[in-house]
Amino acid sequence: MKAEYVNSFYQATRDVFNLMLDLETEKESLQLVEGVISRDANVILGVTGDLRGTIMFCFPREMTLEMVKIMSGMAMDEIDSFVSSALGEVANIIGGNALTLLSTNQYSCDIVPPQIFVGDYKSTSMSNEKALLLSLKTSIGSFDLVIYLKEK
Repeated sequence: MKAEYVNSFYQATRDVFNLMLDLETEKESLQLVEGVISRDANVILGVTGDLRGTIMFCFPREMTLEMVKIMSGMAMDEIDSFVSSALGEVANIIGGNALTLLSTNQYSCDIVPPQIFVGDYKSTSMSNEKALLLSLKTSIGSFDLVIYLKEK
């Protein structure tokens, strides 16, 4: 997997977290994984065009609720449709920004609307694929960015 794929999504995530949530984001680890990684709240963005695949954001419950509290000013105690929608919107903005960054490397891509899964996520289509797992840390918790991308 090329560095520009990873760097585009990492930079977009850092920028959006900084702008929308006033949170600094730093890398904890980067590794190649096989199979599906998930946490309490998961958002999947499909990527089409010159690159194909999925980007998955995996958040723990407490971090998810704190993110929505920061964005909305409302304390939430469960991952409901409002929280899921807010999480999907954050991922959508990150995805759009990442594809803009990728376009500077001559990649023309689009994103598919986000799918949000609460709880353990299983996918047979991604279970045998190798992916890049980028673990990120903020002051409100750590989360994972899983990148499954291939050139067309």
